[in-house]
Amino acid sequence: MPLRRRTFLLGGLAGAGAGLIAFSSASSAATYPFALGVASGEPAADGFVIWTRLAPNPLNLDGFGGMPDQPVSVEWQVANDEYFRDVVANGAVTAVRASAHSVHVEVTGLVPGRVYWYRFRANGHTSQVGRTRTAPAVDTSPALTMLFASCAHYASGYYTAYRRMAEENPDLILHLGDYIYESGASDVRAHLPAKEITGLADYRVRHAQYRSDVDLQAAHHVAPWVVVWDDHEVENNYAAMVRENDSPSGDFRARREAAYKAYYEHMPLRSAQLPSAENLQLYRRLRWGSLATLHMLDTRQYRMDQACNDGSKVCPAADDPARTITGAAQESWLLDGLGQRLGTWDLIGQQVFFAQRLNNAEGARSMDAWDGYTANRKRIQDGWQARGNTSTVVLTGDVHKHWAANLMNNYTSQDKIVGTELVTTSITSGGDGNAADDGTSSRNPHVKFNKNQRGYVRTRITPTQMNVDFRVLDKVTVRDHPIKTAKSYLVQAGNPGLQNP
Repeated sequence: MPLRRRTFLLGGLAGAGAGLIAFSSASSAATYPFALGVASGEPAADGFVIWTRLAPNPLNLDGFGGMPDQPVSVEWQVANDEYFRDVVANGAVTAVRASAHSVHVEVTGLVPGRVYWYRFRANGHTSQVGRTRTAPAVDTSPALTMLFASCAHYASGYYTAYRRMAEENPDLILHLGDYIYESGASDVRAHLPAKEITGLADYRVRHAQYRSDVDLQAAHHVAPWVVVWDDHEVENNYAAMVRENDSPSGDFRARREAAYKAYYEHMPLRSAQLPSAENLQLYRRLRWGSLATLHMLDTRQYRMDQACNDGSKVCPAADDPARTITGAAQESWLLDGLGQRLGTWDLIGQQVFFAQRLNNAEGARSMDAWDGYTANRKRIQDGWQARGNTSTVVLTGDVHKHWAANLMNNYTSQDKIVGTELVTTSITSGGDGNAADDGTSSRNPHVKFNKNQRGYVRTRITPTQMNVDFRVLDKVTVRDHPIKTAKSYLVQAGNPGLQNP
């Protein structure tokens, strides 16, 4: 969908309050700086982050998006209405080449629990309009419609799932990792650059290619996002500073620094997440009134190397008490936050399969998941039990299938349900999948559901229950398929585990 010299809309979003506004008739696709759209995130009771990046030619391989080497003043507005008759906050910031002319504005002073609209203006052009919202006030618990997704391999298919997410008009969207992929693979669509990316310009262009997709832009334009990464934002299955392999060769510390910088430049994150060299503290906590606390984890940057050379296998070393996927500081931070009991629900947003999952009769487990760090998992599960948390739900991505599981105090004896895990399938990764591949195994009696189709998870959360719908598409190799619900569950507050609705 190329930019035109007239008003245009992203597929019906105007009716949802997120229509794109007109820009000057003198504009052209070659000079319009908002080709990557707009986004918002990190909702708080008094504000949120709004984001854009100036890039009239976003796929220029130098990574600068067609912008000159000079600062640009970018005006921003936040309004109570989509037509900006009632502007409640505004200002200007400077976009600079060193940050790829990306813009992060931390808006404050707003009213809790309400919808707002925002836009930017630069070089005589006005951006698309985004819709976002503030979190509810503490001591209030209005219902929350939250979607979560992961694993959007651009080359594997079309982003119809993102379009369907936009059409749901959610209050909040979580992205649990693999927002981009680093490989040079091309299938349904071609990756740019056409190689495995390693340098800053490469990562910027890859992010820009993904951000150029109008279905992804649509999902960003309707609701605030809360994001965490997994491995493919840098390199497949990396662990802290340990690479998966030595191909392509190069300085991995410099590669991670470039990847983290590009990630920050393209996400609606706060300045607290500004990277420092090859480090970026992404784990953080957000409150949704007194209804829910979001504990967003980073299981890549601080983990020990995968045991037994990674893979799925029987590996006694995975049970070493010293092994950690979170690092000691993040583990302590998580347990402290769980002990604060700030909301009815404690939602742990993270990357890899949390529950035990035996992959064959011999008991092979994934060394890249929490099964490769079992003592770390037990300390966290024991920790939330000791702190009296009875409404803990782990939200997971990574594995390209929908899964639903009860979290057990002891997975061998299956003695007691202590929490719930909801795993979203991919947006596109794995292609169309196989609707008939929906089996679970007697080896894992606590795992109740599995579906190999693309989509996302929809939750409707109240103080008493969480309604869960596993949403699926029949195809992503063909554009614009309808969405449907493959399975629904109910989780009751104070009564962990999956129930039929």
